[in-house]
Amino acid sequence: MSTLNRKTIGIFGGSFDPPHKGHVEISKIGLKKIKLKKIYWIITKKNPFKKKPFFSLKTRISRSRKAISKYKKIKILYLDDKIRSSNTIDVINYFRKIKKQKNLCLILGSDNLSNFHKWTSWKKIVKLTKLVVFSRKGYDKKSKESIVVKYLNKKNITYINNKLINISSSSIKKNYLKKSK
Repeated sequence: MSTLNRKTIGIFGGSFDPPHKGHVEISKIGLKKIKLKKIYWIITKKNPFKKKPFFSLKTRISRSRKAISKYKKIKILYLDDKIRSSNTIDVINYFRKIKKQKNLCLILGSDNLSNFHKWTSWKKIVKLTKLVVFSRKGYDKKSKESIVVKYLNKKNITYINNKLINISSSSIKKNYLKKSK
Protein backbone atom coordinates (compact mmCIF):
# COMPACT_ATOMS: atom_id res chain seq x y z
CA MET A 1 0.00 0.00 0.00
CA SER A 2 1.52 3.28 -1.00
CA THR A 3 0.88 6.35 1.06
CA LEU A 4 0.65 9.53 -0.96
CA ASN A 5 2.00 12.93 -0.04
CA ARG A 6 0.13 14.11 3.09
CA LYS A 7 -1.22 17.07 1.13
CA THR A 8 -2.88 14.83 -1.45
CA ILE A 9 -6.59 15.17 -1.90
CA GLY A 10 -8.86 12.61 -3.47
CA ILE A 11 -11.30 13.33 -6.25
CA PHE A 12 -14.23 10.94 -6.23
CA GLY A 13 -16.52 11.86 -9.10
CA GLY A 14 -19.80 10.52 -10.32
CA SER A 15 -23.52 11.02 -10.50
CA PHE A 16 -24.04 9.55 -6.99
CA ASP A 17 -27.45 8.39 -8.19
CA PRO A 18 -28.07 7.81 -5.31
CA PRO A 19 -25.18 8.09 -2.85
CA HIS A 20 -24.86 5.09 -0.53
CA LYS A 21 -22.80 3.54 2.24
CA GLY A 22 -20.40 2.06 -0.35
CA HIS A 23 -19.37 5.58 -1.40
CA VAL A 24 -18.87 6.51 2.25
CA GLU A 25 -16.89 3.33 2.94
CA ILE A 26 -14.57 3.92 -0.02
CA SER A 27 -13.98 7.48 1.19
CA LYS A 28 -13.23 6.34 4.74
CA ILE A 29 -10.75 3.74 3.44
CA GLY A 30 -9.10 6.39 1.25
CA LEU A 31 -8.69 8.75 4.18
CA LYS A 32 -7.37 6.05 6.49
CA LYS A 33 -5.24 3.75 4.31
CA ILE A 34 -3.87 6.26 1.83
CA LYS A 35 -3.75 9.10 4.34
CA LEU A 36 -5.52 11.58 2.09
CA LYS A 37 -5.88 15.11 3.43
CA LYS A 38 -9.43 15.37 2.11
CA ILE A 39 -11.79 13.74 -0.37
CA TYR A 40 -14.12 15.67 -2.63
CA TRP A 41 -17.22 13.98 -3.97
CA ILE A 42 -17.67 15.73 -7.31
CA ILE A 43 -21.31 15.26 -8.21
CA THR A 44 -22.11 15.56 -11.88
CA LYS A 45 -25.43 16.41 -13.45
CA LYS A 46 -25.19 13.35 -15.70
CA ASN A 47 -22.69 10.57 -16.27
CA PRO A 48 -21.85 10.60 -20.01
CA PHE A 49 -21.82 6.79 -20.07
CA LYS A 50 -25.23 6.33 -18.45
CA LYS A 51 -28.84 7.17 -19.13
CA LYS A 52 -30.66 10.08 -17.53
CA PRO A 53 -30.20 10.15 -13.75
CA PHE A 54 -32.95 8.55 -11.66
CA PHE A 55 -32.88 11.13 -8.87
CA SER A 56 -32.74 14.90 -9.39
CA LEU A 57 -29.45 16.72 -8.96
CA LYS A 58 -30.85 18.55 -5.92
CA THR A 59 -31.84 15.23 -4.29
CA ARG A 60 -28.44 13.65 -5.02
CA ILE A 61 -26.55 16.60 -3.56
CA SER A 62 -28.81 16.70 -0.49
CA ARG A 63 -28.52 12.94 0.11
CA SER A 64 -24.74 13.11 -0.40
CA ARG A 65 -24.41 15.88 2.19
CA LYS A 66 -26.49 13.84 4.62
CA ALA A 67 -24.40 10.68 3.97
CA ILE A 68 -21.12 12.41 4.81
CA SER A 69 -22.35 14.85 7.45
CA LYS A 70 -20.25 13.33 10.24
CA TYR A 71 -17.01 13.19 8.22
CA LYS A 72 -15.15 16.52 8.23
CA LYS A 73 -12.62 15.41 5.61
CA ILE A 74 -15.23 14.51 2.99
CA LYS A 75 -16.69 17.43 1.04
CA ILE A 76 -19.42 17.68 -1.59
CA LEU A 77 -18.89 19.80 -4.71
CA TYR A 78 -20.99 20.41 -7.77
CA LEU A 79 -18.82 22.06 -10.42
CA ASP A 80 -20.61 21.47 -13.75
CA ASP A 81 -21.97 25.04 -13.91
CA LYS A 82 -18.82 26.70 -12.54
CA ILE A 83 -16.42 24.98 -14.96
CA ARG A 84 -19.05 24.46 -17.72
CA SER A 85 -18.19 20.79 -17.92
CA SER A 86 -18.60 17.44 -16.20
CA ASN A 87 -15.40 16.01 -17.69
CA THR A 88 -12.89 14.74 -15.16
CA ILE A 89 -10.00 16.50 -16.89
CA ASP A 90 -11.77 19.84 -16.39
CA VAL A 91 -12.36 19.03 -12.71
CA ILE A 92 -8.65 18.24 -12.32
CA ASN A 93 -7.69 21.48 -14.08
CA TYR A 94 -10.03 23.37 -11.72
CA PHE A 95 -8.26 21.91 -8.68
CA ARG A 96 -4.82 22.59 -10.15
CA LYS A 97 -5.47 26.14 -11.39
CA ILE A 98 -8.17 27.59 -9.15
CA LYS A 99 -7.55 25.68 -5.91
CA LYS A 100 -3.75 25.56 -6.49
CA GLN A 101 -3.84 21.85 -5.59
CA LYS A 102 -1.13 19.82 -7.34
CA ASN A 103 -1.26 16.58 -5.32
CA LEU A 104 -4.36 14.82 -6.61
CA CYS A 105 -5.56 11.27 -6.80
CA LEU A 106 -8.57 10.07 -8.70
CA ILE A 107 -10.66 7.48 -6.89
CA LEU A 108 -12.28 4.86 -9.12
CA GLY A 109 -13.96 1.52 -8.86
CA SER A 110 -12.38 -1.30 -10.88
CA ASP A 111 -15.56 -1.26 -13.01
CA ASN A 112 -14.63 2.23 -14.28
CA LEU A 113 -11.04 1.32 -15.06
CA SER A 114 -12.09 -1.03 -17.88
CA ASN A 115 -13.57 1.87 -19.88
CA PHE A 116 -11.28 4.61 -18.64
CA HIS A 117 -9.63 4.89 -22.06
CA LYS A 118 -12.97 6.23 -23.36
CA TRP A 119 -12.85 9.22 -20.98
CA THR A 120 -12.04 12.64 -22.43
CA SER A 121 -8.28 13.31 -22.21
CA TRP A 122 -7.60 10.15 -20.19
CA LYS A 123 -3.86 10.29 -20.89
CA LYS A 124 -3.70 13.80 -19.41
CA ILE A 125 -5.69 12.62 -16.39
CA VAL A 126 -3.17 9.89 -15.58
CA LYS A 127 -0.28 12.35 -15.96
CA LEU A 128 -1.85 14.85 -13.55
CA THR A 129 -3.21 12.44 -10.93
CA LYS A 130 -2.52 9.12 -9.31
CA LEU A 131 -5.28 6.56 -9.90
CA VAL A 132 -6.55 4.81 -6.79
CA VAL A 133 -8.67 1.84 -7.80
CA PHE A 134 -11.07 0.12 -5.43
CA SER A 135 -12.18 -3.45 -5.91
CA ARG A 136 -15.65 -4.09 -7.36
CA LYS A 137 -17.07 -7.59 -7.54
CA GLY A 138 -16.67 -9.10 -10.99
CA TYR A 139 -14.47 -6.34 -12.42
CA ASP A 140 -10.99 -6.66 -10.88
CA LYS A 141 -9.47 -9.16 -13.33
CA LYS A 142 -10.79 -7.37 -16.42
CA SER A 143 -9.69 -3.96 -15.12
CA LYS A 144 -6.11 -5.16 -14.58
CA GLU A 145 -5.98 -6.07 -18.28
CA SER A 146 -7.35 -2.70 -19.41
CA ILE A 147 -5.78 -0.37 -21.95
CA VAL A 148 -5.03 2.17 -19.20
CA VAL A 149 -3.22 -0.34 -16.99
CA LYS A 150 -1.08 -1.47 -19.93
CA TYR A 151 -0.36 2.19 -20.76
CA LEU A 152 0.64 3.01 -17.17
CA ASN A 153 2.77 -0.14 -16.76
CA LYS A 154 2.21 -0.19 -12.95
CA LYS A 155 3.14 3.50 -12.61
CA ASN A 156 0.79 6.03 -11.08
CA ILE A 157 -1.83 3.47 -10.08
CA THR A 158 -2.66 1.98 -6.70
CA TYR A 159 -5.07 -0.89 -6.13
CA ILE A 160 -6.96 -1.03 -2.88
CA ASN A 161 -7.89 -4.56 -1.90
CA ASN A 162 -10.93 -3.54 0.06
CA LYS A 163 -13.54 -5.88 1.45
CA LEU A 164 -16.15 -6.09 -1.29
CA ILE A 165 -18.99 -3.67 -0.69
CA ASN A 166 -22.19 -5.41 -1.66
CA ILE A 167 -24.21 -2.35 -2.63
CA SER A 168 -24.59 -0.29 -5.76
CA SER A 169 -26.65 2.66 -6.93
CA SER A 170 -28.23 0.37 -9.54
CA SER A 171 -29.48 -2.10 -6.92
CA ILE A 172 -30.85 0.73 -4.78
CA LYS A 173 -32.81 2.12 -7.76
CA LYS A 174 -34.21 -1.34 -8.58
CA ASN A 175 -35.41 -1.77 -4.98
CA TYR A 176 -36.87 1.74 -5.02
CA LEU A 177 -38.86 0.92 -8.17
CA LYS A 178 -40.12 -2.37 -6.69
CA LYS A 179 -41.35 -0.61 -3.56
CA SER A 180 -43.13 2.12 -5.51
CA LYS A 181 -45.23 -0.36 -7.52
